[in-house]
Amino acid sequence: MTLPADLESDAAQMRQTMANALAQNGALADPAWREAVEKVPRHRFVPGFYLPANQQDALGLTVWEPVTAELDYGRWLATAYTDTTLITQFDGDEPDWKQPSARHGGAPTSSSTLPSLVVRMWSDADVREGHRVLEIGTGTGYSTALACERLGSAAVTSIEVDPHRLGQAADALYGLSYTPTLAVADGVYGYWPEAKFDRIVAACSFRTVPLALLAQTRPGGKILLTLSGWLYGYARVLLTVGADGTAEGQLLDGTVSFMSARTHAAPMFGNPDHWAARTGDDGRLARHSPPRITAATEEAFHLRFLAQSAVPDAQMTTVGEAVHLVDVVTGSAATLTPDDNGAWTVREGGPLKLWERIEHVLDAYDAAGRPGPETFTLHVYDGGQHLRHSQMPALPLPGP
Repeated sequence: MTLPADLESDAAQMRQTMANALAQNGALADPAWREAVEKVPRHRFVPGFYLPANQQDALGLTVWEPVTAELDYGRWLATAYTDTTLITQFDGDEPDWKQPSARHGGAPTSSSTLPSLVVRMWSDADVREGHRVLEIGTGTGYSTALACERLGSAAVTSIEVDPHRLGQAADALYGLSYTPTLAVADGVYGYWPEAKFDRIVAACSFRTVPLALLAQTRPGGKILLTLSGWLYGYARVLLTVGADGTAEGQLLDGTVSFMSARTHAAPMFGNPDHWAARTGDDGRLARHSPPRITAATEEAFHLRFLAQSAVPDAQMTTVGEAVHLVDVVTGSAATLTPDDNGAWTVREGGPLKLWERIEHVLDAYDAAGRPGPETFTLHVYDGGQHLRHSQMPALPLPGP
């Protein structure tokens, strides 16, 4: 298909409309970032992406429909200039965008993050002219282009673990005359050839703060990253690196989540029924119910991250009404089942009582007055990484 001659004109108008909407929503308070959004053509970075269909398939799986200019020009261009995350890859499988097909289910492994969040990340990291920055997770390259537009290409290094994805991003960036330093690399280890950096911003999440990032940041420099874990609890933190190589910073508010760095992703754990058999027949009444950490609320989002610190190797899955906790490292398991009155019974087996550990965190959280994320400080030092609050016991992150 030959694209319409007025594509760039249409795209420019849509960029302006998107920038206006983001500004009205408070996402573009900085004029310099607004100018970058108005200039960078997002459609050049997303030749194809997936959108969810209105209905699931017969197995209850989400059907993901491919969207390209060839399939539906109007839908493709209009969606590219909405404040939406566009999924570009599932399960690490690179699509053939010349002959794309629908996907049924699957785990997203690459995307173009919604523009408001991209700008929010750069802004929250206090990125300014004169800074040298490392971006972890090039993805489609759109975020990289915004940084190049603001700082100049020479100040920007971006790394991506997926070589094919980086190749596509490089083609788009170079085609628009942006020339940042690009490399195929694992974000856990940063990128020493271009260190040291004034700012490091990660577009993926980590179970624990990679120590290599501290070593690659100038004293007084800042690292913005998302912490996650195998319970899929998330928190963002802005760390300031000290001259002694330690770092500390407060958690940020909001409910932002990113895909895990691939080396920090949760392992497969098998059949939940097999794990349930390890919990035995005896049970007790749970002091706290699973919805406290699974409900679609900001507090539950925050609580799941805190709970995760108590059981860093546990995963959670729901089968019917039963909620299973599985720890592949220690072999511990817990199963929670509700009764008709809304009470929950918990059965636990293995060396760790997983739900009891979570309950201790929830007890402490309630006793402290249910403090928000911004009241917690993360300390990273030689002895480990701990989340601290003045009225709660310290919560450790998993070892690196």
